[in-house]
Amino acid sequence: MLRPARRRASHRGPRRNDVQQYDDLVDEWWARRGAFAMLHWIAAARASLVPPADRPDGVLVDVACGGGLMAPHVARRGYRHVGVDLSPSAGRVARQRGVHVVRADAAALPLNDGCADVVVAGEVLEHVTDLSTVVAEVCRVLRPGGLLVIDTIADTWWARFSSITLAERLPAGPPRYLHDGDLFVNRDELRRLCAARRVDLELRGLRPSAWDYLAWLMHRRDSVRMVPVRSTAGLFQGRGTKAPEPTDVREGAT
Repeated sequence: MLRPARRRASHRGPRRNDVQQYDDLVDEWWARRGAFAMLHWIAAARASLVPPADRPDGVLVDVACGGGLMAPHVARRGYRHVGVDLSPSAGRVARQRGVHVVRADAAALPLNDGCADVVVAGEVLEHVTDLSTVVAEVCRVLRPGGLLVIDTIADTWWARFSSITLAERLPAGPPRYLHDGDLFVNRDELRRLCAARRVDLELRGLRPSAWDYLAWLMHRRDSVRMVPVRSTAGLFQGRGTKAPEPTDVREGAT
């Protein structure tokens, strides 16, 4: 999906944030109880923030689209679904789900300025080593008036405990070593970077429904609802609209 963190391998396991995992786990993308189960739940929550297209040729750019988990949720909303991902194996899976996939790094999107009505960047910012460049790129391809939707993990002790120490040991949690807590996202910095690109990002926390998760463990549910919470100290969503370019108004101009 994106460049791995520049870290030495640990004697206790493979290097964290190694993009090779996505190719190794390619058969897990659509296994509802597999390694990426929670990504399905988060994709549904992400899609809930995306409105129907307001024009017939609307474009939704899905940054780090993975195996195309957003596809069934936005298929009837009127967008051309364009996915960008570094993993060739994930791209092949996404194409089978109807996503128009471009193989590229999120830090260098091969897309025109302002080409997208919606840009979604789900579960990717916590994997990048150059947050400012990636944020600049996702905002660049978004048209004025367009919508940015993200979800990622906060740079807090709670997020490192809940998303790594705890979640990696729970059913449906992320695969071991998938995350590097050193890359988790500073929320103030993220909002500042977006604001510099004319996107005022509003944040809210997100967590699995405890009752749904218990039902899922007992095989009484096929999926788990992600519910919004006030705290953004763990997993969180961001949503914002890109403002128009400022006009050059000079005093006394007619």
